Amino acid sequence: MSGLRFPDGFVWGAATASYQIEGSTGEDGRGPSIWDTFAAVPDAVTDGHTGEVACEHYLRYADDVALMSSLGLSAYRFSIAWPRIQPSGSGPVNSRGLDFYDRLIDELCAAGISPMATLYHWDLPQALQNRGGWAARETAERFAEYAAVVAAKFGDRVRSWFTINEPWCAAFLGYASGDHAPGITAPAQAFAAAHHLLLGHGLAAQAIRAAGAGEVSIALNCTSVRPGSDNDEDIAAVEQIDGLSNRIWLEPLLRGEYPDDMLTLAERFTPLWYVKSGDGAIIKQPLDVLGINYYTPTWVRARRNAQGSPAHPGSEGMDFTAPNGPVTEMGWRVDPTGLTDLLVRLHKDYEGLPVMITENGAAYADSAVVDGQVQDVDRVAYLDGHLRAAHAAISAGVDLRGYLAWSLMDNFEWAFGYTRRFGLVHVDYATQRRTPKASADWYRKVITRNGLA
Repeated sequence: MSGLRFPDGFVWGAATASYQIEGSTGEDGRGPSIWDTFAAVPDAVTDGHTGEVACEHYLRYADDVALMSSLGLSAYRFSIAWPRIQPSGSGPVNSRGLDFYDRLIDELCAAGISPMATLYHWDLPQALQNRGGWAARETAERFAEYAAVVAAKFGDRVRSWFTINEPWCAAFLGYASGDHAPGITAPAQAFAAAHHLLLGHGLAAQAIRAAGAGEVSIALNCTSVRPGSDNDEDIAAVEQIDGLSNRIWLEPLLRGEYPDDMLTLAERFTPLWYVKSGDGAIIKQPLDVLGINYYTPTWVRARRNAQGSPAHPGSEGMDFTAPNGPVTEMGWRVDPTGLTDLLVRLHKDYEGLPVMITENGAAYADSAVVDGQVQDVDRVAYLDGHLRAAHAAISAGVDLRGYLAWSLMDNFEWAFGYTRRFGLVHVDYATQRRTPKASADWYRKVITRNGLA
């Protein structure tokens, strides 16, 4: 395959999230989060795993920054744990929590690595959940207050801010399917949570800019949605899933209003009591760049009955079945063309929109560390294919600013606990020893040449 060079100034980095790596959940005044509560529920997380210890990044952050430096990263996207800053989600600020991120940011800056901060990567203070969580408008208002605190504290060094990571997961996995914290199964609450997450983004964006703290973004897990066939029922299924996965976020963020079909769908579960006059203008804050977390396309088809016909024409009964082909340990189909299609679609639908790939990576059942090495050749192939897909999008005119690999290191993978490894760096959870994998060395060379061999 031919070599490819990325534009000058292209950002190369990696990403993590606070609950997945920090550990020390009871240290220095941190309050409980919804993930502490959820992980304590029997059978909620594989093998009863929790983030109590995780990767001990709270204690080992300096060593981890040294690892980043050895890879040549120019940027590092991390998330700030809201319960460390405001243990009860509002009111007094915990100075010891601020101090940790002060130390981390200073360490990054000293290493020449640009800190990129995410304000919310799913670890909501439990005290706010007790008052309704994201299904309550108050949470969006408290989120803005928290954003103002951290932007004022760190805005002198952090220039890139991501308000919320993957609101789709926070709303629909947290409040509809119950697969993620807080483990609620109430679609009406899920749609209210979706709106309040977007509202919280808009209010936080205003707070960040009021503090003069730099660039504002949000990270969405958009996807390319593809039909299982070309029949009308499957095409209709694609439209609805595209609405829930993409348009319900993109349209209010970039145009200030929801798609009509998504409003109709939401009203099937509850009146839209939570949408207030003026909310669209608050949500539609200027974005300096849109973060895109991408892993796999989505294939959807209307559910069939035993005779092969759609079981309930017009219903939302759907099946999500990818075509045969290679999959990751998560069961996700490997298809880099979906990334090109998604980026080009965003470029066409929202002209002039700058984007950054804020997560992309793959979980594989990596071999054990042998002679100090982990030969994760499948991950190298996955990353190489997706970087080539990203370059194809650039060639098609997409204003792609950077690429952040997920993840810097193996970590707590939410409901899968420690049974899924996404890292460029292997973590032995018993000893906390870090071992860069073959993919880390490959990525270091990509960064050095600003492209692919």
